[in-house]
Amino acid sequence: MPRLLGLAAALFLAGCAEPAFVVAPRAVEFELSGRFAVSYRGEANTGNLAWRHGADAEELLITSPLGQGVARISRTGREVVLTTPEPREYRATDAESLTEQVLGFRLPLAGLADWVRARPGPGASQSRLDAEGRLAELEQGGWRIQYLEYDEGKRPSRLRMTYPGVDLRLAITQWK
Repeated sequence: MPRLLGLAAALFLAGCAEPAFVVAPRAVEFELSGRFAVSYRGEANTGNLAWRHGADAEELLITSPLGQGVARISRTGREVVLTTPEPREYRATDAESLTEQVLGFRLPLAGLADWVRARPGPGASQSRLDAEGRLAELEQGGWRIQYLEYDEGKRPSRLRMTYPGVDLRLAITQWK
């Protein structure tokens, strides 16, 4: 919990300018930006995110609601680095163990690249479609993903992801 509170404090106190992407994948599969709200054990935080994803590299930028840098999660090959504004760097071989180390709980970053594109990731899953044949709900890896809204291009624009003790809401405002 102290780690989550530390990140929450950084969210409000970060004084750096809005970050820009540094990692450049050879082939960008998608780029998106949006807002998030997360609650974990009674603690709640909100912010913005920008995410550039490719098969060989990706980068997720987390900023406060006012656009100040909070954290950068980057993956190149098999190394994942989380950088905070202090600057402090944390490293791991996967994003899930890294977020558990720094935040105190695992974020589903491995599956998230598939889930935001309305498809299950590798492994067992259960799903339910809506009346229009789009993914309405997905259960995978202990997470329940609800697709609350799609944009005109039929891409998810609002998702709710729950895991025991974690409630993560994502509003995607722009796809590239």
